[in-house]
Amino acid sequence: MKLLRLALLPVAAIWMTAAMAKDAVEVPMDAASAVETETALEAEAPSVAMNETVAESPAADTVAPTAAPAPVLKLVDEKPAYEPHRGMDWRMFKSVTNPATRPYKFLEDQTWVGIPLFFAGMIAKSEKAAFRQNYNNPNTRIRLIKYNFHSEIDNYTQYVPLALTIGLHLGGYEGRSDWPRFWASSAMSAAIMAGLVNGIKYTAKEMRPDGSTRNAWPSGHTATAFLAATILHKEYGMTRSPWFSVGAYTLATATGVMRVLNNRHWISDVLSGAGIGILSVELGYGLCDLLFKGRGLLHNDIVSYPDLRRNPSFFSISMGAGFGNKHLDLPPVNFNVPEELIDESDVTTGDTEPLHLQFRTATAVGAEAAWFFCPYVGIGGRLRVKSTPINGWSAFAVSEEKEFRQFMADPDMQNSVRSIEFTIQSDHITEFAGDAGIYFSLPFSSRFALGSKLLVGRTIMDDIEVTAAYSGKELVFNPDAFDTDSNNFFIPSDKDVNGEWDYINVSASNSMKFGSGLSLTYAHKNSFSFRLFCDYDYSRKTFKGTYNPFGFIKTLSPDMVEIIKDMTGWDMTAPAVSKVRKSLHQWVLGGALCIHF
Repeated sequence: MKLLRLALLPVAAIWMTAAMAKDAVEVPMDAASAVETETALEAEAPSVAMNETVAESPAADTVAPTAAPAPVLKLVDEKPAYEPHRGMDWRMFKSVTNPATRPYKFLEDQTWVGIPLFFAGMIAKSEKAAFRQNYNNPNTRIRLIKYNFHSEIDNYTQYVPLALTIGLHLGGYEGRSDWPRFWASSAMSAAIMAGLVNGIKYTAKEMRPDGSTRNAWPSGHTATAFLAATILHKEYGMTRSPWFSVGAYTLATATGVMRVLNNRHWISDVLSGAGIGILSVELGYGLCDLLFKGRGLLHNDIVSYPDLRRNPSFFSISMGAGFGNKHLDLPPVNFNVPEELIDESDVTTGDTEPLHLQFRTATAVGAEAAWFFCPYVGIGGRLRVKSTPINGWSAFAVSEEKEFRQFMADPDMQNSVRSIEFTIQSDHITEFAGDAGIYFSLPFSSRFALGSKLLVGRTIMDDIEVTAAYSGKELVFNPDAFDTDSNNFFIPSDKDVNGEWDYINVSASNSMKFGSGLSLTYAHKNSFSFRLFCDYDYSRKTFKGTYNPFGFIKTLSPDMVEIIKDMTGWDMTAPAVSKVRKSLHQWVLGGALCIHF
C-alpha cells in the first residue's frame, strides 16, 4: 500500500497542477472580450523535477518512479479595452477602429424598405389623372390642397438630421463610424440619390402642381430629407438610441408634407422621394461596408431585429386607399328671379338641377405614432390627409361655362366684357384629420403582432370649387334709353374693370370623428417593420353648395345691381345655397412602414 501511494503521488501532482492552470486560464469571456484578448503572451512555468530519490523513505532500497513533466501554463495578458474619444473630435481624416465591433455584411444589413415606398409613390401618381389641367394657361390653378400656405422652412429642414449627425460626431459622441468611414458612406449615399432623383426627374418630366416646371417626380427635397434622416438612423439611432431615428424621420416626414402644402409637389412625388432617400443610404452604406470591412467601426447595432413583445412603440408612415360613401346629392336651389326679369334667352334663372357628386376611391397618406407603457396598451395619435376625387366635376364645370357664355351673348355684355376664364380650383375633396387615443398590441411572437386602437379627433375638409374671372368696360345706366325707345339701358363706359368670383363651391363643416382599426405587424430588421391595416372612421358633416353665376355683375355694373334691387327687391349678386347633412362611413386599407423604439 505504501508503494501504491508513492506511485500515485506524481499523478496527484499532475492533476492538481492542471486544475490550477484551468482555474487561471478559463475565465468566462463574452464575444467582445474574446476579440480583445486574441493575442496572449506565453510564459513557461519552471518544470518540477520528480526524478530524485525519495529521501528518508522506510524502504530505502526502493526508487520512486520518474514522473512526466508538468503542463506548460499559458498566462493571458489582455489588451487594454477600447477607450472612446473624450471631448471634441476633430480627427476628420484619421482612421480609428474599435476592435470589439464586427464587420457588417451587405445582404444582412439591407432592409430594402425604400423600394415599397418608391412604388407607393408610383401608385399614387394615378390620383393626378382626375385633374383637368391646362398648364399653357397661366390663370389655371388646380391644386390638391387649396389655401394660402407658404413657407420656405422646408428648404432648411431637409438638412437638419445630417447637421445633427455631424454635430454629434464633432462633440465626440461616437456613433457607428469614424470620420473617414462616415464621410465615405455619406458621399456614396448622396451620389446614388442624386443619380436616381435627377435621372427620373428629367426622364419622367412630371409637371409640378403649380405648373412652374416639369421636374416634379420624385421630390428632391424629400429625398434629401430622408437621406439625412437615414444617415442619422444608421449612425446613432441603431447604435445608441432609437429616439434619434424617431426624431429624424418625423422631421423628414414634415419636410415632405410642407412640399405638398407649398403646392410644389404631389403626394406621389413625396412618397417616391422618401423611398429613394432611404434606399440610397442603404446602398451607400452597404457598398462602403464592403470596402472598409471592419476598419473604422466604433459601435455595432443595439439590436438587429425588433422584438414586438418588448418594444411595440412605433412611428410610422402609411399609405392606403379610401372607400365608403359613393355619392353626395345636394338639393336644387332657386334664385327667386322675378318673373319680369326672365327674358327670352332661355337661360336657367329659376330652379337649378340637383347637384349629384360621385366619389371615387380616395388616396390616404398619414403619419402615426404610439408609445406603449406595457407590451399590450399604449397611447398615441395619427395625422392623415385623404384626397377623394369627384367623378365628372370637370365635365360639370365645362357645361356651366358653356351655359354662362350663352347668358353673356347679350349685345350689351359683348360690348363690355373682353374676356371670361373659368378655373377649376380643385376637383378633389381633401380631408385633414387628427386623432388621439388608446392603442392595443397582441404579440403572437417577437416578429408578429395584432394591433387595434380607439381614437377620437377632428376632421377638416377642403372645398371643391370653380372660379371665374372677367375683364372689360364698366356698364353704366343710360337714361337716354327712355327717350329713344332703346333697349340699351346700360352702355359701356371708358372705365376698365376686372374681377374674380366663386362661380360654384361645395364645402363641408368641420366635425368630430371617431375611429378604430385592425393591423398586422411584421418585424423586419434594423428597427423597421411592415404593417397591413384596415381603419374605420365615422363622422357627420353638413355639406353646403353655393351657386353664384351673377357674381361678376357686382363690379361690372353697380348701376344694374342697384336699379334691379330698387325695382324688384332682388339682389342678383347673392349666391343661392343648398345644404344637406350626411353621415360618413369611411374605410382605409393600406400599408405602413414603422420604426420601433
